[in-house]
Order: sequence, then C-alpha cells, then structure tokens
Amino acid sequence: MRYTLRKISTTLATLAAVSFFTFLAFHLIAGDPATTLLGTEATPERVAALRSEMGLDAPLLLRYLRWLAAFVSGDMGQSHSYNIPVHTLIGDKIPITLTLTALAFVMIVALAVPLGIHAARRVGRPADRAIMAAGQIIMAVPPFFAGILLTLVFGLVLRFFTPGAYISYKENGAGFLAYLIWPALAIALPKAAMAAKLLRGSLISELGQDYVRTAYGKGLSSRQVLYRHVLRNAIIPLITFLGMALAEMLVGSIIIEQVFGIPGMGRILLNAIGGRDYPVVMAVITCFAFFVLMANMIVDLGYGLADPRIGAVSRWEEP
Repeated sequence: MRYTLRKISTTLATLAAVSFFTFLAFHLIAGDPATTLLGTEATPERVAALRSEMGLDAPLLLRYLRWLAAFVSGDMGQSHSYNIPVHTLIGDKIPITLTLTALAFVMIVALAVPLGIHAARRVGRPADRAIMAAGQIIMAVPPFFAGILLTLVFGLVLRFFTPGAYISYKENGAGFLAYLIWPALAIALPKAAMAAKLLRGSLISELGQDYVRTAYGKGLSSRQVLYRHVLRNAIIPLITFLGMALAEMLVGSIIIEQVFGIPGMGRILLNAIGGRDYPVVMAVITCFAFFVLMANMIVDLGYGLADPRIGAVSRWEEP
C-alpha cells in the first residue's frame, strides 16, 4: 500500500510540474492571442481590453494557479478560436485517441508475445531467422510511412477500407473500430517487432540459468518450464518496454491521425498551436501528460504483479 501511495503522489507531483512548465513555455512564446484574434482590427486599446477580458494581463504565476484550480475542478477554460468550452471541444476527441492507442497496444502484445516465444524456442532455425529478419525490416519503417504503405496497399489497391472515410464511434461503433485497425496496425508493427526481439533475447538468457536445469531435473516438461518459470522472469524487460511504448504511442498517434484523416486530439492540438489557442493547448498537453504518467505508474505496479520480489524490495527501507 505504501509503495502504491508513493507512486500516486509522485505521479501527481510530476503532472503538476509538467503542466507548469508547459504553461510557462507557451506563454513565453512570441505572439499574443489577443493580437491574433483581432487580426487587422488590432489596436493598442482593443488589444489591451481583450487581454484584460481574457485574463492575460495578470502575473504569470497567478494565471497558472487560476488555470490549475479551474482545471482540477473540471473547468478547462474557453477556447479562444472556437469560443466554446475546451472540455466540449476535446471531450469527443479523447475516446478516439485512446481507442486508437489501446487497439495498437493490444496488437503489439498479440503479435510480440507469441512470435518472441516461438523464436526463442527455435533459436538458429529457419523460423527464428525469418522472424528476426522480418522484424529488422519492420523496425526500420517509421509509423507514418507504414501508415502510407498500408493506405496504398490495403486502401487504394485492395480496397479493404476507404482512406479518409472516417466513421464516428457515435454513428457506428463497429465501423469505427474497423477503420482504426489500419492506423493502429501502422503504430503497432514497429513496436511489435522490437518487443518480439526483446522477449526472444530475454527468454534465451533465462533459459540458460541454473533454475531451468533444476526444473528439468524435477521432471517438468519444456512447456511447463517455459510458462511456469522462465516466462515470468523474462517478461520483466518486456513490461518496461511496453510501458515506454504505450507512452510513445499516445504522443505518436498525433501524426498517424493526420495520415488517416482521424479527427482525434492530434488535429485539435496542431490547430490550437497554430492559432495560439493556449487553453486548448494546455488542456490537450496536460491530458497527454496524465495518460503517459498513468501508463508509467501502471508499469511500475505491474512489476510487483509479475514478480512479487520487486514489490518487496521497493518496500524495504534502511533503518
């Protein structure tokens, strides 16, 4: 319990720090939202009046504390560009980005674990060489380029889906998931190749340990040794990688959303940065930071589930 509470408190402190430095960075960038909104009608008097109305004339720290208090209470502010509440603007986009990331994550696990195990059990054989060779090629392909290739082959040539014909989850849930399969696959393929290679190496290393020979000496079968003992120890590095990959996919989905024409948080963020719509930028980045930190915290807690010794060590304190 103490370990869990410490992780939660660390996550909250990190989130506060990220939000502050993001707030500071975007408010130090040259340019004024009031001037941008007024355009050719900007005069010193009108800019000053609009800045006062938007609360931009207050000290920076006071503006941050006001924003933080409102954000915690559920008020993300008012979009300068769209003139609507920020939570209304991004509320429909969050499920899209999270679903895309979750689907890609499931694909990574579904591909990497069986391929990594299969390759480790057949080291040096044709199956192992084929998996490693294919993985090496796939790892060299950036996700956005993989998305372009998938669009070309499966969208334009084979016509498995219509590029750009995004289906909202509010209209058709099945069609929504079917469309997200391809961008999720573009995100997942390079990460799945890396994860399979990592798991293979970890399994090979563990298979050479003394406890494996002891297990065989007790009469256990190869399958029992692999799934009861070896995999549990070998999966720790994979958990670390999956946590980092999940955080990276959340942020990397911004580019894939542009490739496949998905109206997720990425499009909103890019438009907000271009229009200096600070409330939207702050809300989106803070949400991304929250999701990334939650992924890291889940990984830390997952260590204890995969190997209780890790949790025991983390609770140990020097007198």
